[in-house]
Amino acid sequence: MQVPANFDVLVEEATQLDLYKKLVEQLNKDFLLANIDADFHEEILPSSLKIMLHETIYELIQHKFTEYLNLLYIIDVPEHQVRQLDGDDTIQLAEQVSFLILKREWQKVWYRNKF
Repeated sequence: MQVPANFDVLVEEATQLDLYKKLVEQLNKDFLLANIDADFHEEILPSSLKIMLHETIYELIQHKFTEYLNLLYIIDVPEHQVRQLDGDDTIQLAEQVSFLILKREWQKVWYRNKF
């Protein structure tokens, strides 16, 4: 599996493989497991998904840091990747973490579909 380099490549690949809806379902499932109230509609546009996920992660970092860490654990975002990010700008950090989350969720969906 070739790991997508950015959000647009990830969404394009998911759409081409007809797995975008599964990606959104996986996000909803893991957010529910983490007990975080974020429900992404299955028909959400990729641009809206990106914005909503970014806003949700930003709010978690700012106000519910324990829940944020729990979400990263449940989704299984590699800790070393999160540690490599620059935490000085919270808005940029939230955007980068959002992509790491989507990338990990995409791996789960892709492997489930492939095998």
